[in-house]
Amino acid sequence: MRLLVLFDLPVVKREDRKEYQQFRRFLLNDGYTMIQFSVYSRICNGIDGVNKHIIRLKKSLPHKGSVRFLQVTEKQYSEMKFLVGKPKMQEKRVNARQLSIF
Repeated sequence: MRLLVLFDLPVVKREDRKEYQQFRRFLLNDGYTMIQFSVYSRICNGIDGVNKHIIRLKKSLPHKGSVRFLQVTEKQYSEMKFLVGKPKMQEKRVNARQLSIF
C-alpha cells in the first residue's frame, strides 16, 4: 500500500517556516519521498503499516495549514499517469516488489 500526504502550509512568518521545515523533515526522516512540492509518498507493508504511519503523522502535524492523507493500493498508484513531466529517478528505483523481500 501507499500512503500519500498532501499539504499546504503557511510560510509567511518565521515561525510558520520553521514548522514547515520541521514537518517536511519529519516526512523525509520517516521514509517518505517527494513526488511533487507538498506531495509525499511512502510505501507501507499492509494496513497495519499504514495505520502505524498515520498515528506517527498525526503526532507530527503542524498547528496551521492543511494536511491530508490518502491511502491507495500499489496497483492504484502504478496506474497514475503523467500529463507533463516524467518520473524522478528515485521513483523509478523504488517499487513495491522490493518490499516483498522482507
